[in-house]
Amino acid sequence: MKYLDEYRDSRIARKVVDEIRRVQTKPWVIMEVCGGQTHSIVRNGIDDLLPNGVELVHGPGCPVCVTPLEMIDKAHAIARRPDVIFCSFGDMLRVPGSEGDLFTIKSEGGDVRVVYSPLDCIKIAQANPDKKVVFFAIGFETTAPANAMLAWRARQDGLKNVSLLVSHVLVPPALAAILQSPQNRVQGFLGPGHVCAVMGYEEYEPISARFHVPIVITGFEPLDILQGTLMTIRQLETERGEVENQYSRILGRDGNKPAQKLVFQVFQIGDRKWRGIGTIPKSGYHLRPEFAEHDAEKLFDVAQIDTRESEICISGEILRGIKKPKDCPAFGTLCTPQSPLGATMVSAEGACAAYYAYGRHLKKNESVDIPVHSVGGVA
Repeated sequence: MKYLDEYRDSRIARKVVDEIRRVQTKPWVIMEVCGGQTHSIVRNGIDDLLPNGVELVHGPGCPVCVTPLEMIDKAHAIARRPDVIFCSFGDMLRVPGSEGDLFTIKSEGGDVRVVYSPLDCIKIAQANPDKKVVFFAIGFETTAPANAMLAWRARQDGLKNVSLLVSHVLVPPALAAILQSPQNRVQGFLGPGHVCAVMGYEEYEPISARFHVPIVITGFEPLDILQGTLMTIRQLETERGEVENQYSRILGRDGNKPAQKLVFQVFQIGDRKWRGIGTIPKSGYHLRPEFAEHDAEKLFDVAQIDTRESEICISGEILRGIKKPKDCPAFGTLCTPQSPLGATMVSAEGACAAYYAYGRHLKKNESVDIPVHSVGGVA
């Protein structure tokens, strides 16, 4: 298809890889921020195409993966209530909490429903006035406008039986936290294209300047990622640390102003806890006080939740770019998509799920059915 296949052209990919090889003189560690980029990298074997000394590590760009266990357990506690219809996108249903997941709760009689838009909850609430409809509002800035619209509509329509369990997190503070960590290995970032389509990339510029680190806002197709990698390496090799926009065909510096206006009408910025990382100051959205009657955390008694993380799972180190899925002793054995120990294995954007789906857990003489993409095999 035009405008899609052209970003998967193997001939152009060879040329970009050759240019990376020509430009690169030192070893570099680059983190792709978005889980969609991670899956594209693993699916197309982009990390294997790059020359020795250029390492791609995977960041905290999967919104499901960074949702803290406490919040997942709160969701489960609310979903078990007989007076609740608990609504979520499908990728949260199999994420393990301390005890089971939303599918288990549904099988035990809980009214758990998959929705394809937050606004589906409006119709559900109108059809079930005797029930409390709760939407699990997670994600980065990308999903914040649609989730904000649900809260705004519920308030405008006077729907008292609609609330949101909010666990929104923000990318820029996470990048700063990674760069400040004593264990940090990251020298440059492939920035999150979808997030910046909403919010723009102005707020990344102070981070780039403060830490003197390249941040290249990058798309999701193979050639996007290869070009973003080349742009990052060019900066590193010339000792520059700037924000550049590889994804210019989609987004600009300012982002989507109407979406931003809605987000800040509904949400305010505050501290958030990230799974595997801990609390990052001013790294998440919370409902403003005027939306308190639609705040599920305030409406339900779920303040005290005792959590139990897996002692084996190393998803926190994977999300910080310190380790990779194959470094986990449980990867592909005790932890699989059928029996996940952590969200990075079950989420559609998780790094462990990507490695498993595309055969990184198999031995050399084993194989897995992998979708054919035109970039695969370029070397």
